[in-house]
Amino acid sequence: MLRLEPRPTPSRWWTYGSPLLALTLTVLLGVLLFVALGKDPLRGLQVFFWEPIKSAYALGELSLKATPLLLIALGLAVCFRSNIWNIGAEGQFIVGAVAAGGAALLADKDTGRWIFVIVLLAGTLGGMAWAAITAFLRDKFNAGEILVSLMLVYVAIQLLGFLVYGPWKDPAGYNFPQTRTFDSAALVPRLMAGSRASIGLLIALASAVFLWLYLFRTRSGFAQQVGGLAPAAARYAGFSSRKALWVALLISGGAAGLAGALEVAGPVGQLTPHIPAGYGFAAIIVAFVGRLHPLGMVLSAILLSMFYIGGELAQSRLGLPKSISGVFQGLLLFMLLACDTMVNYRIRLGRSA
Repeated sequence: MLRLEPRPTPSRWWTYGSPLLALTLTVLLGVLLFVALGKDPLRGLQVFFWEPIKSAYALGELSLKATPLLLIALGLAVCFRSNIWNIGAEGQFIVGAVAAGGAALLADKDTGRWIFVIVLLAGTLGGMAWAAITAFLRDKFNAGEILVSLMLVYVAIQLLGFLVYGPWKDPAGYNFPQTRTFDSAALVPRLMAGSRASIGLLIALASAVFLWLYLFRTRSGFAQQVGGLAPAAARYAGFSSRKALWVALLISGGAAGLAGALEVAGPVGQLTPHIPAGYGFAAIIVAFVGRLHPLGMVLSAILLSMFYIGGELAQSRLGLPKSISGVFQGLLLFMLLACDTMVNYRIRLGRSA
């Protein structure tokens, strides 16, 4: 019979091999799923893994999905490495979008092009302020950050709905719950003509570099990680757990808020009730598939973006529900959790001792 035997030390090979095995198993299960649904599995794989990268325009669309996922995942990685479980990045994303939208609505045809910087800054500060609520309640009342941050997601959704159905509703919008379209000055500049890819992609990639430098080349980043791995050692070394809490949540909230600002000031161009896109929750998968490492999260953000776009294409080309992308995301996370068992255990034949 098969049994699990604890390893004396975690396997370095399986630490990085586990995500690859999880992806392979996800693809195999996806093939079985397409067959069970009566669809051509090769066509299904083409929709998910080839269509999103087959042209320059497709790559631009891929970058639009990958940018918010990567930014949010980078912020979450700081929290998770610090043993702080921020599950409410979706709420911070929404409030960042709301704050950015409020700044964008101040622009008109005479406003200078610089206003988009204010829009992005407003989004970042909005996300930080929303995350600060969780940090304050955890710091002062020892409230669990998992529950607090998650519940604040639904408060953020209600705040967005109040604004787009109420005071910010476009009076010339035929009674649709949305703000007026933002002036062009408030929109994020695009990277090239004929593509919707924006400078948000460059910001996300630069953020990945800065996070690597922060985590692995600064004392503050080292203190964050020690606090997560060994709280007692961190206290002995004089590292402040309160500071680690606030730094992690403010960085995470700011990154999510910036992602929200890039979304509304980029491809969306206005506030609508459909701003919550699930990026805050999907970014948790991005963070763990990427092993909480900036380079790994860049690659996993691209992968999850392909699932998003593949799900949208599967609607029109294969007649499948859009939720198929969520199925692939769930399969990937489930397979990763299963494969991660091999990091600390090895499979043996025979009876247990």
